[in-house]
Amino acid sequence: MILISNDDGPASPGLKSLIRELSKIDDTTFFIPEGPRSGSSMSLTFHKPLRVREIEVEGVKGHIVSGSPADAVLLANIMLDKKPSVVATGINLGDNSGLQDIYTSGTVAGAVQGALLGYPAIAFSKMTSDENILFPWTESAEFQEPANVAGKIVRFVIDRGLPQGVHLLNVNFPVIVTQSTRAKVTRASFSKYKHYIDRRLDPRGREYLWLWGNRTANYPEGTDAHALYDDKEISITPMTIDMSSVQIQGDMSSWIKDLVERI
Repeated sequence: MILISNDDGPASPGLKSLIRELSKIDDTTFFIPEGPRSGSSMSLTFHKPLRVREIEVEGVKGHIVSGSPADAVLLANIMLDKKPSVVATGINLGDNSGLQDIYTSGTVAGAVQGALLGYPAIAFSKMTSDENILFPWTESAEFQEPANVAGKIVRFVIDRGLPQGVHLLNVNFPVIVTQSTRAKVTRASFSKYKHYIDRRLDPRGREYLWLWGNRTANYPEGTDAHALYDDKEISITPMTIDMSSVQIQGDMSSWIKDLVERI
């Protein structure tokens, strides 16, 4: 069985395309937020109760959850009688390339939650126009070819698993995907945005703030952002969720020794 989640909610055209394609491979179900949860990262809902309701999307039965994508995957692991062979999230409206996006993305967090629970996991995201990013109810056929590619990747992971030391794949599609669009294995780019604050006044003259950011340019070769923005290719980034796995050698060994002695 394949478990699907997302952070855009049940109306997302990316979700619908992914459900249609993955349901051709195996029994499929979904646990997803009831509405958009972009930027929710790995947040879990402990301060209020969660509500879960069964619905149907594209002929497939699943559940919507009042919490985050991480909540949804965690609930699925507890509530499902049959455990999934793979967890697939997306297809997100907007790419999740670069660590600034990866660490905040609800789509990637759903895959991370699946990986933490021991399942092979894949996050799928797609570049899209700015006006569509925050409006997941916008219908679009542009997700069908990415969904076809997602199906091939999911089939491969079910058959072969993930390489040793890899816990999930972060897959990003460019704006236009055709049958001739190339795929490239990449690493995550470190920085992609220069953030700023837009200061405004409400009708009573009190200040409020919009936090946003402009994309930078000139991404290093071999990174996910370079593949997407410069080469217009599909980026596949193998990732580990063990952020402590640093090889201690050379200068690092001396640094660690000095730190411990200082303490």
